[in-house]
Amino acid sequence: MPDKSDHKRPFRPRAPASRMQPGRGRPRGPRSDRHAPRDSDTPVILYGWHPVKMALENPQRQIRRLIVTENALRRLAEDGVTLPLEPEIVRPDAIATRLPPDAVHQGLYAEADPLPALTLDTVPARGLVLALDQVTDPHNVGAILRSAAAFACTAIVTTARHSPEATGVLAKSASGALEHVPFVTVQNLARALDALRQRGFLVVGLDSEGDSDLAATPLAEPLVLVLGAEGKGLRQLTRSLCDHVARLDLPGAIKSLNVSNAAALSLYVAASRLGLRLP
Repeated sequence: MPDKSDHKRPFRPRAPASRMQPGRGRPRGPRSDRHAPRDSDTPVILYGWHPVKMALENPQRQIRRLIVTENALRRLAEDGVTLPLEPEIVRPDAIATRLPPDAVHQGLYAEADPLPALTLDTVPARGLVLALDQVTDPHNVGAILRSAAAFACTAIVTTARHSPEATGVLAKSASGALEHVPFVTVQNLARALDALRQRGFLVVGLDSEGDSDLAATPLAEPLVLVLGAEGKGLRQLTRSLCDHVARLDLPGAIKSLNVSNAAALSLYVAASRLGLRLP
């Protein structure tokens, strides 16, 4: 449990990076470190080997723009990746100027359409679903997404507010998992949890002060595991809508985990208890 502490566009050549005028600063355009409004016209920013490669291999992902270095383009060809549009070939620093200073792009940058949205009533009533109660750190959400993909979660439910965009840092932290686990964005998490309960989901919240160890808590499919925000944990209303509030009993001196680590351990315990095939 958390520690409480356009479719494809025609290629238009760009001037080589060496011709960029000095003193103009970073180019204008989409920024991976800026939270833009959630709408279909705002491109998803992807960078790094796994996020971009898996997006290129995902038939549901529409790539608007692809910027690559020569080395990265060669590596994609060696891996047999088919490109859906003509890439722009630049030097590494031309990609770096589009990203936060500490971003590791590995020679790949893409702008894409958001994936088709999944609504709450189309989430399959089987297996495991994760619900995030105002988890705001994109690194944590990306790591949670990676664990969710590893355990074949059917969806991640999150709120329109108080949650990071499925782009940039989050996508990089997810290391390609964004292409495998759909996000369901809701306006009100409490109503969403109640709707899932009405469809037969068992809702279990994770909290360091939970009533029982998750390993000993009655579990059944379909199951929703609810994780609280960094530092604050589950909100009171969220707790009240859980069928059970469970903890992770740990043998060491530290009894609480970072939310992404708690998600991975909780998924393992739940998958083991339910007899789901583990990765």
